[in-house]
Amino acid sequence: MLETLSTWPAVWQALAATLFTWGLTAIGAGAVFFFKDVSPKALDASLGFTAGVMIAASFWSLLNPAIALSEEMGMVKWVPPLIGFLAGAFSMRLVDYLLPHVHLFGQVEEAEGVTTRWRKTTLLVLAITLHNIPEGLAIGVAFGAVAAGFDSASFPAAVVLAIGIGIQNCPEGTAVAVPLRREGLSRLKAWWYGQLSATVEPVAAVIGALAVMTMRPILPYALAFAAGAMIFVVVEEVIPESQRGGNSDLATLGAMVGFAVMMTLDVALG
Repeated sequence: MLETLSTWPAVWQALAATLFTWGLTAIGAGAVFFFKDVSPKALDASLGFTAGVMIAASFWSLLNPAIALSEEMGMVKWVPPLIGFLAGAFSMRLVDYLLPHVHLFGQVEEAEGVTTRWRKTTLLVLAITLHNIPEGLAIGVAFGAVAAGFDSASFPAAVVLAIGIGIQNCPEGTAVAVPLRREGLSRLKAWWYGQLSATVEPVAAVIGALAVMTMRPILPYALAFAAGAMIFVVVEEVIPESQRGGNSDLATLGAMVGFAVMMTLDVALG
C-alpha cells in the first residue's frame, strides 16, 4: 500500500494521509457509543500524550529537516527555521485572537476571540479545529518537500509524521466527544462534533503541499512555520488543558511517552 502511495502526486499523498488522520479522530470520538464518560485521568493522560507527540513531531519531522534544507539550499542554516518558526507562532496567535473559541474544559464565559453568542459546542469545535490546522499543514508540507526533490526530505519521514499525528488524533477525538456527551448531547451528535474538528486537516494539507511545490524557496520556512504553529498550540492549549484536571503528574508522564513514541518512529522509520 505504501509503495502504491509513493507513486501518487504529492497533493494526493497529503490528502490520503490526512484522511487517515481524520479517520483515527473519528474512531477516537466513537468512544461515546460505548461510554457516556471517561475517567478524567485518562483524558488528561491522553492530552499529555498529544502534547508529547506534537512537540517531537515539531522538531524531528519539521524543524530538523528545515535546518538541513536551509543548508542544502545555500542559506544561513538557522535563519529560515527561525523566521518560519516565529511566523507560525505569531500567525496562530493572530487566529487565536480573532477566532471565537473555548478550550476543551472551559466555560462559555471563558471564550476567547471576538465576542459572539455562539453556543459552547460550536466554540469548542472551533478551538479543536484551530488545533488541527497546523497538523494538516505539517503533513502537506512534508509530502510537498518530498515532491520538491530535496535530499533532506524523504517519503518515509512524511509517512511517519502522518502516522504520529494520527496516533495522537485518536485519543484527542475521545477527549472532544466525551465531554460533549457528558453535557447532554446524543451519542451521534457528540461523535459528529468530535470527528468534525479534524475535517480541516485535509484542506490544510492540500494547501501546504501546493504551496511548497509551487514555491520551492519557501520550503525551509514552511516546515518551520508548521512547527511554530504546532508548538504554539501545544503551549497555549494542549498542555494547560492536560494540567487543568489536577492530574499533572499523569499528564506529564503522558507527554513523555508521546514524545518518546514519536521520536522513536521518526528516527527508526523516517
